[in-house]
Amino acid sequence: MLASPAPSFPVARPRRLRTTPGIRRLVAETRLHAADLVQPLFVAEGLTRPRALTLMPGVVQHTRDSLQAAVAEAAELGVGGVMLFAVPEERDAVGSGAVDPDGILAQAIRWAVEAGDGLPVIADLCLDEFTDHGHCGVLDERGRVDNDATLEVYGEMARVLAGAGAHVLGASGMMDGQIGATRAALDAAGHEDTLLLAYAAKYASAFYGPFREAVESALVGDRRTYQQDPANGREALREVALDLAEGADIVMVKPALTYLDVVAAVAAVASVPTAAYLVSGEFAMVEAAAATGAIDRRTAIVEALTSVRRAGASVIATYWAAEVARWLREEGH
Repeated sequence: MLASPAPSFPVARPRRLRTTPGIRRLVAETRLHAADLVQPLFVAEGLTRPRALTLMPGVVQHTRDSLQAAVAEAAELGVGGVMLFAVPEERDAVGSGAVDPDGILAQAIRWAVEAGDGLPVIADLCLDEFTDHGHCGVLDERGRVDNDATLEVYGEMARVLAGAGAHVLGASGMMDGQIGATRAALDAAGHEDTLLLAYAAKYASAFYGPFREAVESALVGDRRTYQQDPANGREALREVALDLAEGADIVMVKPALTYLDVVAAVAAVASVPTAAYLVSGEFAMVEAAAATGAIDRRTAIVEALTSVRRAGASVIATYWAAEVARWLREEGH
């Protein structure tokens, strides 16, 4: 009996699936779409012209006119939504501007809804931009963030922002019980259709630095007593479970790139869409490396966003949203 010939290697040739751009596109497991992307936008009270940010190339604080132009552009490009952050001229200890129906955030919502032609408008539900101490809630007599007192303010803020026309409220303060309290306040006020995007796993990250320039943060100290410890992953799943039980419509992981393992873990268990925020410091790192010629900017941006999508996020907040949507259109996606 003749011996079987030894197998000729390689038996399999996976490289066949990478031979041409067309083949690679045909078999791609993960695809970016403009509708996956959310464009964060900053609007500042009292500006007469947009103000460029030094730490975030291409990003500005908007006036009413430039905000509406950016929202209209995002809608025309098919971006999934816009996320609004406000920069008030005056702040106080309790963040009074956050609950002012005529305050800058409520006004910005109305401007964005007017310009967006149905584009989802997400409003940031947090006090940090409105307090003179920069924390996400009100402080007690010992200078600590008072969780339950803050929930009452969040409820009032939610009613104001929903009343201004926000389709989604991004609950970003990381207070215990914030989704349940906010949902109850919205429903009691007749805003049952307003969605809640829970920043369920928001970490106390060093990568928020440029954002704090963008909102002119007055933060004293840090937020480690209420934002998550970067060392913890399982804790994120507990936070997500609590927010889902309280009625979250979408759950978010923030930051994105440095927490892709958490994005994947959350996406595997969440019964609602998983979002991720590619934050200002992650944005700034890519832009800085590209500016030196160390990396190809466009390729790196697409790779970064694809990694977040591959990890399981179906909604990605990114300062590149409109730009990437334009690239996708050029490529016929």
